[in-house]
Amino acid sequence: MITERCWAVVPAAGRGSRMANATPKQYLPLHGRTVLEHSLLALLRLPALQAVVVALPAGDDVAQNLPLMADERVVAITGGAERSDSVLAGLDCLATLGAQSDDWVLVHDAARPCLDAKALQRLLEQTASLDSGGAILAEPVADTVKQADARGQVVATVDRSALWRAQTPQAFRFGELQNALREASSEGWAVTDEASAMERCGHPVWLVAGERSNLKGTQPADLELAGFYLARADKFAEH
Repeated sequence: MITERCWAVVPAAGRGSRMANATPKQYLPLHGRTVLEHSLLALLRLPALQAVVVALPAGDDVAQNLPLMADERVVAITGGAERSDSVLAGLDCLATLGAQSDDWVLVHDAARPCLDAKALQRLLEQTASLDSGGAILAEPVADTVKQADARGQVVATVDRSALWRAQTPQAFRFGELQNALREASSEGWAVTDEASAMERCGHPVWLVAGERSNLKGTQPADLELAGFYLARADKFAEH
């Protein structure tokens, strides 16, 4: 497990239009807290965590009223138009707080409220043995995968044996990730997750088995399922 200093960035500047709700998805109520607070909680439980930067929408006036945002390790900033802009802004903020090039940084989705502590521990144990690059939580693809043409007709069945669905957190050395994102931004390259920027620069990225419960809330049904997972986790904790 990571015993070195580590930091975190949570990009939360999106609105989540697929949730079909006027309230940004990170602020929707879920099992006694907001989605964002659940996503932050697993990170704040890490003893080695120095700070977590939350990148919020411009003009946001909701986060300041959330109890968990009052934690002294939580820093709020204004995010960017794209996820990568928010993450890079978060990294720049961490640099002003003392983050060093060789420190570890975790990037976690604001809408993944069910991060399991054991899965996070597996991720940290994997990164502890790495000198460069990093690792991400991911889930092997279980369903049959079809490739379609523009009309929606199946053109191929894709071999799923080597396919994984990326999750977060994604963990990398601070300096390497910052440089990778800056390079991608300067060249106008679209970054869908931090691992893709690292891969592009030739850094090794390892897959660590995550849990199916570590879902990303994008539609109302996702939050219903997330509530079930959180309630089950609380029940197990009581016993």
